[in-house]
Amino acid sequence: MSSKRIGILTSGGDCPGLNAVIHAVVKAAESKDWSVYGLPYGTDGLKDIAQKNYSPEQLEKLKLTEQCYQLPGKIRGLDVLQFFSGSVLGSISKGDPDKDPKVKAAILKGYEMLNLDALIAIGGDGSLKIIYDLAEEGRWHLIAIPKTIDNDVPVTEFCVGFTTAVEVVTQALYDLTFTAASHDRIIIVEVMGRDAGHLALHGGIAGGADIILIPELTPHLSLDVLHGCCEKLSKLQGCDRHFGLVVIAEGVKNQDNKKENHIGDYLKREIQEYSRFLDHENHDHENHKAFGLLKDIDMRVTVLGHLQRSHPPVAWDRLLATAFGVEAIKLIEQGQYDKLVVWKKGKVDIEPLYDVIQTIKKSHEDEKHPCPSPVQKDDCLVDTARSLGIYLGDRPESMGRVKLDSSCSCRT
Repeated sequence: MSSKRIGILTSGGDCPGLNAVIHAVVKAAESKDWSVYGLPYGTDGLKDIAQKNYSPEQLEKLKLTEQCYQLPGKIRGLDVLQFFSGSVLGSISKGDPDKDPKVKAAILKGYEMLNLDALIAIGGDGSLKIIYDLAEEGRWHLIAIPKTIDNDVPVTEFCVGFTTAVEVVTQALYDLTFTAASHDRIIIVEVMGRDAGHLALHGGIAGGADIILIPELTPHLSLDVLHGCCEKLSKLQGCDRHFGLVVIAEGVKNQDNKKENHIGDYLKREIQEYSRFLDHENHDHENHKAFGLLKDIDMRVTVLGHLQRSHPPVAWDRLLATAFGVEAIKLIEQGQYDKLVVWKKGKVDIEPLYDVIQTIKKSHEDEKHPCPSPVQKDDCLVDTARSLGIYLGDRPESMGRVKLDSSCSCRT
């Protein structure tokens, strides 16, 4: 088989396991005497090639080798790339070339200048949609690999980076449990996920959360949801447990169904206001006396932020990334292009990229349901959480909810 020139890029937000994909692609390609060219900062790398008019010598400097760099002394040749977080190629998470014809033209020209036989793009739903449209216009041979801690790329059960992010959330909840217990505090932990609740649900169950709020089950913090949170936390107080852990996904909206910069801080204020309101207005109501135990408890918020994206990949993410990278090279060898490499039913599989991209585009056009691969209400982990007594934002049935219509605020 003749030698091939393969391009590879990472696009969108960084996540654990990107370097492990790059590592696997380069090793698998070199075994066939193929060349792999790393594109810095996603499609910006192609734009720079055209705009700066790279010479043949400059283009060759983009070529990746199995080791990528050499370590000194006795550890020379040590194969460590798969263990690194981030992306050695760099990445971009903003900008759409469709909005700037000159940028799009430069990207397409840069691809031609590299004379690539195929491109492997590692990205999330947004960046893969952009790259797919470019590939369609430029007639590129494209293979896509899903990566995101949100785990919201359609069809695949796992995206590269998700499992490591779950581990970070789980460890954070474990650590916070002890400081919460030591100071009789309720700690609210805000996690990423964009419009999906996979990360909050998985991490919350594994980390022992008492309440998990995700956008699929709790689109916004209604009075019913606030009542349920207060009910759950006050029950803990009544059982002589003076601390609690609440996990909330960033995609949950406020009482007015609008996004907050920090939904965890908003939830804290609302719980405090609502519990004080119930204690004051319903002091003689037998079902609401328990809220008196809650109104003065210390509450703190922890936003995990980019820690969820920066941890070195755990073993499963390295395995998944490696399997995905090797499969991408196999597909190129077989001449199978326009495919998304996925994980289904315990093994690597492939899906037509066109179908996946159409699902993504359709979801992005739906303001009410923008997530292309949300947590399903009948998901086994949803049932698991319910069986453990974790409050998921359901309307409370065991305590009579104070009668307030939707236009009434407990703060007025």
